[in-house]
Amino acid sequence: MLRRLLKEKYGIQADEEFRIEQYNACKSQNEVYILVPASHMGEEELVELDQIAEHLKLSGDRNIAGFKKTTEGTPYSEWEDARYAVLGNDSLQPRKNGLFGRKLAKFHFRGRGVSFSVEKTSRIGQWKQLWETRLDQMERVWNDMLFQFDGENDFDRLFLESFPYYMGLAENAIQYIVDTEFDEEPLMNDSGTVCHERFLMNSWGEQYYIKNPFDWVFDHATRDLAEWTREKYFSNIKTYEPDLRQFIKEYESITPLSPFSWRLYYARILFPLHYFECVENYYGTSSEQHRNFLKEKLEKYLQQSGDYEKFLGQFFDLADRPLPIQQWSIPMPEWLTSK
Repeated sequence: MLRRLLKEKYGIQADEEFRIEQYNACKSQNEVYILVPASHMGEEELVELDQIAEHLKLSGDRNIAGFKKTTEGTPYSEWEDARYAVLGNDSLQPRKNGLFGRKLAKFHFRGRGVSFSVEKTSRIGQWKQLWETRLDQMERVWNDMLFQFDGENDFDRLFLESFPYYMGLAENAIQYIVDTEFDEEPLMNDSGTVCHERFLMNSWGEQYYIKNPFDWVFDHATRDLAEWTREKYFSNIKTYEPDLRQFIKEYESITPLSPFSWRLYYARILFPLHYFECVENYYGTSSEQHRNFLKEKLEKYLQQSGDYEKFLGQFFDLADRPLPIQQWSIPMPEWLTSK
């Protein structure tokens, strides 16, 4: 399919198809082409992502998988009742694990140089509103379930028992955002940049560097720092500390974090996104296998809640950055400082 699409829509004669990560791909001369389904995105959003990708490439990032234009000049194509984008990269490089914090800081530095207005993919200043909406939706589900629960479904029981606790965590995070925006003044490095919906350890590919525009949002840089930290913590709650310290040290060797940044970083870790996603995904899937997986994940989160409280209470020490607390008087929720 990809070869036919490339020939008919892009005028490109490509070789045999293969897979890169979860995508269909093929090669023509030295360039690799990746097919990405895009029916879930609007035209304006795709054009905006195309502009951002072009900016990052022109700023010197060789690992950007940029949008290929059709023969009609658009960054997407309509094909067999669906919308697709074709991403291209002519310098596919093997993925290396070192200096990840520095690489992310450079990515953010380039992203801050965007000179055009970003609207469709912007999440700047929206965390409070988005978290409140998410919390309200889940609280409604919880209230409805209180009157319907028949005691048969284990996940329902776990959700009903645990939600009040995580609602409290979420409310703490929302209040922390409110206080931060009231108390602190953003600095130059707090301006918006290109971030990821969820920046995880394999967001830039497992075997090769592939920086995929479909992963991007425009937001404060600490969004990526916090989501990387969250995944690193839950991947192994016993051994994450050295990697976290190294990651932050590398990042700050390029871009030191301001008091405003530290507080946003902490607020995002405080918000229990892992819990919300687990519950939302469970009630959003019909796959019994996936539901069993998510039930086990929720059980694990609940068992580790005490450890997570200690992590939150000791975060600045664990990150080898006790100074933000002392020098800038960054507050901590009182109930967590005693953990």
